[in-house]
Amino acid sequence: MATVLSVSGSPSASSRTGRLLRHLDQRLAVQGHEVIPLDVRTIPAEALLGADFRHPAIVEATELFARADGVIVGTPVYKASYSGVLKALLDLLPQYALTGKTVLPLATGGSTAHVLAIDYALRPVLNSMGAAHIVQGWFTLDKDITAHEDGSVTVAPSATEALTHVVDQFSAALGRTPYLAAAS
Repeated sequence: MATVLSVSGSPSASSRTGRLLRHLDQRLAVQGHEVIPLDVRTIPAEALLGADFRHPAIVEATELFARADGVIVGTPVYKASYSGVLKALLDLLPQYALTGKTVLPLATGGSTAHVLAIDYALRPVLNSMGAAHIVQGWFTLDKDITAHEDGSVTVAPSATEALTHVVDQFSAALGRTPYLAAAS
């Protein structure tokens, strides 16, 4: 099966975004994919903000992107866009770091007013980085994600159904090349 890099762009250690991603990672692992979690907040700030392309953490993150067949990019929505820490990482990756990859954009936020952040803020950046296929993303309201002290989450049934659908679409797309998909 495919190797999936699951990137949490939240600056918070207790974020709903990160916990939701790790919850979804389990579904992909059960489907047979190798899932590699990456919490951008664990990359040293001096490497991200100092644009230190040679810092070992940046080199390692770049290698993880290169190794992946698919990438999930999850972010909380701040000021109608994706997080600054995620932007800092994406800016340090090679211009076409997503070439040939299937990408699933996900976002979390407190209001449905932020739903369009995926399509108007995140998707254009992912596209500019050469993603072969960006599957339909999904926005989940914070109120639909209940974080537990053990690190697990419970997701509201309506959100679970939608998330299951987009994750399964992503999983299915990992098995297809853009050329085969275009020919069908």
